[in-house]
Amino acid sequence: MVEQAFSILRAHPELALFLALGIGYAVGKITIAGVTVGAVTGCLLAGVLIGQTGAVLSNDVKQAFFLLFLFAIGYRTGPQFFQSLNADALPQIAVTVTLCVVALGVAIVLSIFFGFDLGTAAGVLAGGTTESATVGVAIDTFRKTAPTPEAASQFESAVATGFAVAYLVGVVSAILVQSQLAPRLFGRSLKDACAELEAELNITPSDTGNSARREIEARAFVVGDNLVGLTVQEAEARVPERQKAYIEQIRRGSEIITPAAKERLQVGDVIAVAGLRGFLVEYASRIGTEIDDRELLDIPVEVLDVVVTNKEVAGQRLWQLNQRPEARSVFLRGILRAGQTIPIFPGLTVRRGDVMSIAGARRHVEDAAALLGYADRETTATDMVFVGVFIFLGGLIGIPALKLGALEIGLGVAVGVLVAGLVAGWLRSIRRTFGFVPEATLWFFDSVGLCAFIACVGISAGPSFVAGLVQSGPALVIASALICVISHLAALALGRWVFRMNEGLLAGTCCGAGTSAPALAAVQEAAGSKVPTLGYGLGYAIGNVLLALWGAVLVTVLG
Repeated sequence: MVEQAFSILRAHPELALFLALGIGYAVGKITIAGVTVGAVTGCLLAGVLIGQTGAVLSNDVKQAFFLLFLFAIGYRTGPQFFQSLNADALPQIAVTVTLCVVALGVAIVLSIFFGFDLGTAAGVLAGGTTESATVGVAIDTFRKTAPTPEAASQFESAVATGFAVAYLVGVVSAILVQSQLAPRLFGRSLKDACAELEAELNITPSDTGNSARREIEARAFVVGDNLVGLTVQEAEARVPERQKAYIEQIRRGSEIITPAAKERLQVGDVIAVAGLRGFLVEYASRIGTEIDDRELLDIPVEVLDVVVTNKEVAGQRLWQLNQRPEARSVFLRGILRAGQTIPIFPGLTVRRGDVMSIAGARRHVEDAAALLGYADRETTATDMVFVGVFIFLGGLIGIPALKLGALEIGLGVAVGVLVAGLVAGWLRSIRRTFGFVPEATLWFFDSVGLCAFIACVGISAGPSFVAGLVQSGPALVIASALICVISHLAALALGRWVFRMNEGLLAGTCCGAGTSAPALAAVQEAAGSKVPTLGYGLGYAIGNVLLALWGAVLVTVLG
């Protein structure tokens, strides 16, 4: 029975791949001592297990999935990556580059010290920095110069072995360093550091997450005596600072009008006031007597995600945008940056590629969307012409290589596609009329593309995985922990004692530089704040690119 199942997987390796994905994603949900295994590690281990059956998958299948993954991370981080290349972001750039460079240097030194073969060295670097893309770039680089197919296969097996052990160690090490060790070194808790920055930036608890007070409502009031005779503009100016409320419509007798700013309120007017629920509840008595006027409150509303593409908007602070006429009666519900929700406060600098969720009366929302950039309305259609062409062009860019004797120096297909993804994401951020890739598709490219690639690597490495693990296991644990700890401590020291960065912002930057979302989650939990996400996006954009490139650099240096 078992042999029959094995023979089916050997005859149909495509089924083996999907079985590995199913098992891997299930294993990835397991939590051990508060740390989730993760889909990447789960799929690698599942692939190794299934690889014991002797199933063999084509390298072309593996490479195709990996290219989708590289395009996705480039597309996601492109706007942030290119916008970060300015003097204002120097401290975060320096911290990110330091972490990545130190990680590479430590990996090379330890690989020589422990006598790791080239594949194991690449796997330890990828795992210690929790950057899965390093695996694929290293494999792609080695394949170009591998003397035989067998050598390439052995290299992949060694990479898988090193990565499987090092990745979990790297995740745990990053969490402990950023959420536990760093606060002790700096003598202040993350909670205190983030609270200080929140006070400095004027962030209130309502800015750090969704709550009932931030929900938007429209209510009808018979105008109170204290508002009679005021213009609409004067009445709205009485709204307390950091609240928002606007008069959308007025019932005057039997007529419903859309008032101008200079329209004066009269006795008997019924006004439709749109605002945050907290304000409308607390200040209702100061507005007037609340009534139920369905016709007056029948205002077309819209909730819309808008991607910032206007270069005149990028670089401005929220308080500046709030003063523009297009912002009237528009409520900001949240901002996504590099896939992370960031806290909202008046001094926040808006960046190109930010996704701003806005709500309000439809006519006002449309005006605001036109100012900000591109309305990202929900759709399931992916511009596959754009995706396919950019992956193809990226691959072409990566193929040419400078030959120096037996040595070939070039980007490689994998790095070429990563660069193409960065350019594609940046182009999409400045001209949103083409190249749309929905979030669900990006998730598939990113998560499934990577996990399928890793599962393929595991299946190929299956037969020799256990032997390699037994031979190098303890050294892999020590090396991966040292790579992570030393690189993170170097970045923390530079950020805190040279650039004087706030510890919460610095921790987020380091988590991004190390491409460690689990570490970011742990930091936010310890801080009780979203402040660390302000540093995560830029670090993640640059760290993803550098750590992926290190796969090629390490193979070239140690090869």
